[in-house]
Amino acid sequence: MTAAVPAVPAAPAPPAPAASGRIRQIAVTVRDLDAAVAFYQGALGLPLLFTAPPGLAFLDCAGTRLMLARPEGEHRPAGGTVLYFAVADAAAAQAAVVARGGRAEGEAHRVARMGDHDLWLAFVRDPDDHLVGLMAEMPPAAD
Repeated sequence: MTAAVPAVPAAPAPPAPAASGRIRQIAVTVRDLDAAVAFYQGALGLPLLFTAPPGLAFLDCAGTRLMLARPEGEHRPAGGTVLYFAVADAAAAQAAVVARGGRAEGEAHRVARMGDHDLWLAFVRDPDDHLVGLMAEMPPAAD
């Protein structure tokens, strides 16, 4: 009679690499780096951290770096990505961005009543036609 071989316990899985859930950097591919920097710095008010060759600029988004980069090789962005920035008032922020050279995409509008606040969105386009969201949590409307 043969003796049963005891099962070897499975090794524990390594911890997930994104355990903190915090995004440190977001990359956006742009055609014209100078125009993109002018928009994100001048129209949206993001501080420029530094530039680096060959065609990179880094801006600060409340502790998350926004990397603007020229395309490398044959890479072209697929599109569809939207950056949403927290603002105090979506309509006022959209007007301010447009006054600084941005292009409005529709009008500010309430998208949800959340009980303790109303969620408002407005959109603008950057020089590369990326959609940029301006998101505000406003006091609930009485209507």
